[in-house]
Amino acid sequence: MTTNDGASRYLTDEFGRSLILHGFNTAASAKRANGLPELTEEDVEREYADMGTNFVRYLLQWQAVEPEPGVIDEDYLAAVAERVEWYADRGYHVMLDMHQDLYSPYTNSTRVAGNGAPEWATHPDGLPVNTDLEQWELYYLEPGVIRSFDNFWATTSGDDGLMDHYADAWGSVADYFADTEAVIAYDIMNEPWGGTLQATEFETGPLAELYRRSIDTIRESDEDSWIFVEPQAVGVNWGMSTSLPRFDDPREGRARIGYAPHLYPLPLDLGSNYSDSTAAIDSALETWTDNTLRTAQRLDAPVILGEFGLDATAPGALDYVESVVDITDDTGMGWAYWSSDPGSWGPYDEEGSAQPLSDTLDRAYPRAVAGTPSTVDYDPDGRLSLDYDRDASIEAPTEFYLPENFAEGGEVTCSASCSVEWNDDRRIMSVWQSGDGPATITITA
Repeated sequence: MTTNDGASRYLTDEFGRSLILHGFNTAASAKRANGLPELTEEDVEREYADMGTNFVRYLLQWQAVEPEPGVIDEDYLAAVAERVEWYADRGYHVMLDMHQDLYSPYTNSTRVAGNGAPEWATHPDGLPVNTDLEQWELYYLEPGVIRSFDNFWATTSGDDGLMDHYADAWGSVADYFADTEAVIAYDIMNEPWGGTLQATEFETGPLAELYRRSIDTIRESDEDSWIFVEPQAVGVNWGMSTSLPRFDDPREGRARIGYAPHLYPLPLDLGSNYSDSTAAIDSALETWTDNTLRTAQRLDAPVILGEFGLDATAPGALDYVESVVDITDDTGMGWAYWSSDPGSWGPYDEEGSAQPLSDTLDRAYPRAVAGTPSTVDYDPDGRLSLDYDRDASIEAPTEFYLPENFAEGGEVTCSASCSVEWNDDRRIMSVWQSGDGPATITITA
């Protein structure tokens, strides 16, 4: 049994229901100059049919949004909007993520690694980048990459114009998508890296300043969508604490600022597998969870686990994935697995055949709750129970996604009078339960 005694805030939909978000990052294939993933509408439909996801962390590229200084590529945003609509038609919620790794592909002439910033915003100042490194993370230590970050953060040049451009680009994205109901959140920067500034000095300094500017520009166009901030990736991804400050939100009403850390335990990052390092990795998961929940409480923020993943064909990998998803049930976090790309990390292989990961992630779960969830108790053999604080002002039903082993939706029992409706095509059970206060819904296959 899992009990949400950690993260207390949830994203909510237009009916006021608490959302529990399960999905993928789409996709690593978007890390190209055109910023578009290798994705078809049929891919989106298949993902839903196979795993019942309701969420996508959709990657954008700054270089595609603003290819020239102050010039926003409306054609690119229109192409993104077309793909967002594929998700919207299937009831998904979308978080747009301005993605970068190693700052930019333009830190070196061979463009061997990196994505994110446009060429005009990349200033390595002639410093070298070794193009023969076997492990991509090591590029973060190359002089040309460090200098490019330092010039962006204005720790070298003293000119913060690039940060202004970045924040203004977010303002343009928000202006374009403000009225798109499926777009529920913006993730300001993927895995920030401080260059020569690290830890507290970086997170409370230039990173916090970039977040404040971006929040302000986004709110000029969109007062309703959530805005998610990420901590410094190095260390925090492994389980260390973050120094991110709490951010003000200029919107009317309660702030809608969320927290979107990533999870890559150090033993896995160093090449271990879960079967051989179970105790060490479980310890890292516990530390990461504790620090994440403390941060969420301090920031008064809901949590979306923005990335977790591994080679799903490695020994113990599926047990690891199940452990992480159980943690998100425990704590009320949403999650986005890395990634939907075909290959050993994803749910499908290079030929498009489903891999065992797709079965592991095909879980019964409450997608939208007419109140505040407190306990989610899931048994893969065919039982799902939800305890929640019912809000009678919410007229929309509580919705559950149920895998195929819940034939015809299974049997529903409620702690108070309820009515149910089963949608076999979408495998959604809708439950209307009367009254306010504590309530329970249990579904048995």
